[in-house]
Amino acid sequence: MNMQAMMRQVQNMKNEITKIKDEIDNMEFSSTNSFVTVFANGKKEILKIEIDNDSLDNDDVEMLQDILVVALNDVFKKIDDLTEKKMSKYGNIPGLF
Repeated sequence: MNMQAMMRQVQNMKNEITKIKDEIDNMEFSSTNSFVTVFANGKKEILKIEIDNDSLDNDDVEMLQDILVVALNDVFKKIDDLTEKKMSKYGNIPGLF
């Protein structure tokens, strides 16, 4: 394979990786845990948090904090899992994603 063909192949791979990453960045993910639902985009930016007020007593603040942590970690794991799944065909190239 000549150098020019290899460079074209690398550029094509870069374009495909960028396309997949953009697709994931623009997706919306959500996770529900008890009475809290967290929404985030593929950039791991929280879009909104919904709390079912009917289920919440004033004494539940500490529990709400714990539930928010679990829900946020779950939504970020979903983003990471999808990113890893879609990018795995490119191997484990440090700094790629």
